[in-house]
Amino acid sequence: MNLPRIAVDAMGGDEGVRVMVEGAAIARRRHDRFKFLLVGDEAVIKAALDSHPGMSGASEILHCEDVVGGDEKPSKALRRAKTTSMGLTVNAVKQGLAGAAVSAGNTGALMAMSKLALRTMPGLDRPALAALLPTLTDDDVIMLDLGANSEGNARNLVQFAIMGAAYSRIVSGRERPRVRLLNIGTEDNKGTEDIQEAANRLRAATGLALAFEGFVEADKINRGECDVVVTDGFSGNIALKAIEGTARFVTDLLKQAFSSSIRSKVGFLVSRPATELLRHHLDPNNHNGAVFLGLNGVVVKSHGSANAKGVANAVEVAARLLEDDITNRITRDLAELGDLGGSGSAAASGTAAT
Repeated sequence: MNLPRIAVDAMGGDEGVRVMVEGAAIARRRHDRFKFLLVGDEAVIKAALDSHPGMSGASEILHCEDVVGGDEKPSKALRRAKTTSMGLTVNAVKQGLAGAAVSAGNTGALMAMSKLALRTMPGLDRPALAALLPTLTDDDVIMLDLGANSEGNARNLVQFAIMGAAYSRIVSGRERPRVRLLNIGTEDNKGTEDIQEAANRLRAATGLALAFEGFVEADKINRGECDVVVTDGFSGNIALKAIEGTARFVTDLLKQAFSSSIRSKVGFLVSRPATELLRHHLDPNNHNGAVFLGLNGVVVKSHGSANAKGVANAVEVAARLLEDDITNRITRDLAELGDLGGSGSAAASGTAAT
């Protein structure tokens, strides 16, 4: 397949150009058909490319020195969309200069710029931020919304389920991904009116390419018992940060325990294969690449602190979504939904929770 170029915001993230270019180079070594539009300071990018000779023939540089700050308000960043590396990266997708955009910059700014430039797909009220999370099984679980919207009604939750299932079919290969709504209990009578209504609509929509299996509690998200977890952006963002915080707590606790005495250090050497497996499983770089689903174009958000391996994974997520045509998948699934999506408040808009 002749894969479209992937636009990379080379100035975004904690480490900036060096890590973003190195990550793109790693992805290129894994998949030699990848080509890039690197957006940022040309002199700095060229210097970084010197360490990756194989990237020169596969990359074009779009010069830009202006950068969106990590703590910059989305409204302010939006006014500078035409002059910043992030804005030009997203705009490259709008103009057809690239098939997908990847940035490790400010999440709220990236969401605002992407919504303005690419617009929400017909039939959808709001886009959602989705990410892959590790589970006890070999398969990751997709969770959305993780902060693109601070709230969501029943109609939004149903649409999020459709988008998440379409994404899951790409990464898991399941024809009917198992979908559950995040709730405070698994009993049918638990949850808010919106959660209850969304569940009823999903149960009634038997023609969708998903298997709705009711509710899931937060402590079961990583058990591998479902493929897609659906929630509003406020709850999703809290749940995600709790999971990430717990993962860091566990790894830090193990480091502390294994360095507390000579006996503990010997124990570490004995158990090192197991602890390395745990470290690999909990490393966020191995699951890097959140996706703004529901836009007329592919935009992938890399974690700001991601290393080069993490950036490479984010690039690969973008490429896979392009290859499997995620936008058309969602369009077809929405057509199957028909009127079961309900009227809801289609014009409602929530502010980003991230």
